[in-house]
Amino acid sequence: MSDMDTVDDQGRTEPPLDGGEEDQLLGFLDYQRQTLEWKCSRLGADALRVTTSASAVTLGGLLKHMAFVENHWFSRRLHGLPAEPPWDAVDWGRDPDWEWRSAADDTPELLLALWKDAVDTSRRLTAEALAEDGFERLADAPWPDGRAPNLRWIVLHMIEEYARHNGHADLLRESIDGETGE
Repeated sequence: MSDMDTVDDQGRTEPPLDGGEEDQLLGFLDYQRQTLEWKCSRLGADALRVTTSASAVTLGGLLKHMAFVENHWFSRRLHGLPAEPPWDAVDWGRDPDWEWRSAADDTPELLLALWKDAVDTSRRLTAEALAEDGFERLADAPWPDGRAPNLRWIVLHMIEEYARHNGHADLLRESIDGETGE
């Protein structure tokens, strides 16, 4: 069994211990994605709305936020594609936290489907970019100053984004039903 086939008790595929840059970076990104999925699994709508401490962050909000972030970086920034539903109908200037706030109105099934669809699209678009120029592929939508991150930067940023929010998910899940784990 190779490292790529090692699955932990939570159903997450361990990132490879060896291999090339692509296998390791994408392995760590998928591991973080699977961690969020695990933390949000087997919960009903009420549980996905639970907050802890003074924060308004919820597991449902995390799912919707990460669906937005997946779409933002891989579809909009990397490939320069237009916003798709539901993101295209949001007045972000008036409601910059829309994804966090509106998640309370969504069912667990809708939130998980939205997030999984975004991840599937991101994987497909990442594979296309890798086939074009590898990790050196520059984003089609640059920042206002004209600089554009490459795919390597985007993947590393997404690993950081998931890792940070998975820390929030750990606290939320433990407060809901006591489930803990890395």
